[in-house]
Amino acid sequence: QVQLVESGGGLVQPGGSLRLSCAASGSIFSIYAMGWYRQAPGNQRELVAAITSDGSTNYADSVKGRFTISRDNAKNTVYLQMVSLKPEDTAVYYCNAVAKVYPGRNTLDAWGQGTLVTVSS
Repeated sequence: QVQLVESGGGLVQPGGSLRLSCAASGSIFSIYAMGWYRQAPGNQRELVAAITSDGSTNYADSVKGRFTISRDNAKNTVYLQMVSLKPEDTAVYYCNAVAKVYPGRNTLDAWGQGTLVTVSS
């Protein structure tokens, strides 16, 4: 009912930058919140950043000041600009959307397939 397509991952050197994108499509009535989570090998999935439809944002302490989340509501797309990347940012990054979907406007928690970000020299 909701498909999330991520792009922008890859290999970057420490101190470098990357921009992740995630576009939502499907039987969407509205999207309340979109965000990014990440999971490193051996670790649990953790919240990186999230943004609501009114622009309120929330960041993990470890990325504050380095990552910026933004959203284009008209395109149902969320972005994550990452700068000053560190090796510990290496993980699979997953897009998430909390949406109301047709036909019954039920709330759905959707996930993307993930995109790998590797920070290494």
